[in-house]
Amino acid sequence: MDRARGLRIVFAGTPEFAAAALDAIASAGHEIVLVLTRADKPAGRGRALHESPVKRLARERGLAIEQPRTLRDAALQAKLRTLDADAMVVAAYGLILPAEVLAIPRHGCLNIHASLLPRWRGAAPIQRAIEAGDTETGITIMQMDEGLDTGPMLLAEREPIRADDTGGSLHDRLAVLGARTIVAALDRLRAGTLRAQPQPADGVTYAHKLSRADALIDWSQPARRIVDRVRAFDPVPGATALLERMSDSPVKVWAARRADAAQAGASRGAPDAGASSARPGTVLLAAPGRLWVACGDGAVELLELQRPGSRRLPVADFLRGCPVEPGERFVTPAAT
Repeated sequence: MDRARGLRIVFAGTPEFAAAALDAIASAGHEIVLVLTRADKPAGRGRALHESPVKRLARERGLAIEQPRTLRDAALQAKLRTLDADAMVVAAYGLILPAEVLAIPRHGCLNIHASLLPRWRGAAPIQRAIEAGDTETGITIMQMDEGLDTGPMLLAEREPIRADDTGGSLHDRLAVLGARTIVAALDRLRAGTLRAQPQPADGVTYAHKLSRADALIDWSQPARRIVDRVRAFDPVPGATALLERMSDSPVKVWAARRADAAQAGASRGAPDAGASSARPGTVLLAAPGRLWVACGDGAVELLELQRPGSRRLPVADFLRGCPVEPGERFVTPAAT
């Protein structure tokens, strides 16, 4: 392929994760012939229309932009055919690519997926990996087909999941890794050395889309599971706790850890978190700066919380404004 000055690329993406890739591809010298991104959405109290991060970056770079409601439009498909693109790069775009579009670029459509496929196919691979307690994830560059993240793998890079990672911190590292990996894949494509291999049949899991129901903490779960869910859902959608006496005013839990009197330096008289037989959701300890809640295999210590209309607060500040007493209960979803 004689593309010494770079490939002709159509780019399709919407959020910050995708913007990092778009910036890297353009900076690497490839020609971005069109940027596809989702329509502007109302946001904030005034519900003003807000541009996607990809659209803002594309405007800054002077790139052509289209914001179709669907890619099944015949006129749009005809326009894509005229662009003579070598490839389309797709990153968290948000619209389904029909077979007609997948077949248009000379080398098809390459997806930047934030997991090591076939683990965590689907919409929320970053959060689901942390929630499941995984210790490793990564980026897979995949040749798109009509399935849900089922296409052949072109390139993969690994990334450890740290014990203190949140959905936000891991997202940011994977955005950088994804940008670097897609540039490497395009370099190999240009050199004719990019090779596809089928995804393994074993190890398939699905990262289902996040919902409000997912955010509710189920206190019957083990402490590790609850803590991992809190980490995974920071900053979106945020893990939610429902105090029984104020269940119409959910509390966001932004940081938590397994309650351990020795490790955490608990005050004298603190309950034995590992041996507690209290009903899950029961407040075991509510002292200055300390809030322990019984769970399925012991207790969880809540460290940072937020009431509606307020801001994130360390637990000591939260308890000053919203006192909680031992014996009160946080209810589980099944009890609401």
